[in-house]
Amino acid sequence: MRRMIGRLARAMNQSASSEDLTPAQASVLAVVAARRRIRLSALAQVEGLNPTMLSRVVGRLDDLGLIERVVDERDQRAVIACATPAGKAKSQRIREQRTRELLAVIELLPPSTSEILLAALPAFEELTDAIRSPAMSGLSEA
Repeated sequence: MRRMIGRLARAMNQSASSEDLTPAQASVLAVVAARRRIRLSALAQVEGLNPTMLSRVVGRLDDLGLIERVVDERDQRAVIACATPAGKAKSQRIREQRTRELLAVIELLPPSTSEILLAALPAFEELTDAIRSPAMSGLSEA
């Protein structure tokens, strides 16, 4: 299963490269665009990136004009990332491209396979939530 998920993720990440972004940059941009405003500390946790790596990714996205960093008005020590209109548009294009690619492949599969995949979506959601849970985070540090 781990190998299959990795292969699927790599295949879907090609959509990011068509927009001249790395998979990490596309992922961070997607989170920022979806959340509208997110503290960098929360973004690091959501993405599972260490602060140094996140700083590089956010810095590059900022340089490209896709996100902007602003000081949190409520806590001057915190920084918030916001997607620019260009960033929102790029994130939307990547999402739409991934959807088109996935649907094109699913259409090639037998209907019974498509039905199985659709029925398995709740289980994959549960698996994803469990992997990101605090209990699982502790396992990776051990």
